[in-house]
Amino acid sequence: MAHRGLYGVMDDFNEFVAGNLEQLLKTAYLVTWDGGEAEDLVQECLFKVARRWPRVRVMAQPRAYARRVLVNLALDAAGGRARRRGELDGAPAVADEPARDLLVGLETRTELLEALARLTPRQRAVLVLRYFNDLTEAQTAEVLGCSPGTVKSNASRGLARLREVLAPIPNPTREL
Repeated sequence: MAHRGLYGVMDDFNEFVAGNLEQLLKTAYLVTWDGGEAEDLVQECLFKVARRWPRVRVMAQPRAYARRVLVNLALDAAGGRARRRGELDGAPAVADEPARDLLVGLETRTELLEALARLTPRQRAVLVLRYFNDLTEAQTAEVLGCSPGTVKSNASRGLARLREVLAPIPNPTREL
């Protein structure tokens, strides 16, 4: 690859951001469950990627590297988010901007959001990476820095929890 100078490197980074920002935001939102937190995490992720861009841009999969940075940041911050949410219990809810709704188009959006919110951050990250980002078990394990067996068990537990939460409640007044 020919040396393109600082402006060429920054042009490459700007193209990378333009081509990947939406997916990074969606991933962060699905992992954190908070639009503002997702934006903050993506900003921090892109800052870290930008600092290492000369090395990242020549990697075979720069998007995978950014996704790994993003998910690690999200999982590292999960405890703080839970603590902040606990502090805000009872406070009036702040409505999300309709334009920032990152899951528009899902038919069972409300149910899915409520069900995913009941998962642990690690289970949610595994399911988002596996089924939203279409990563293999091995790729998911690499992003999360764990074994494929850990990915399998988290996916299994997460899917079981989703089935449990999304299962229709039997109607006791209905005759069989």
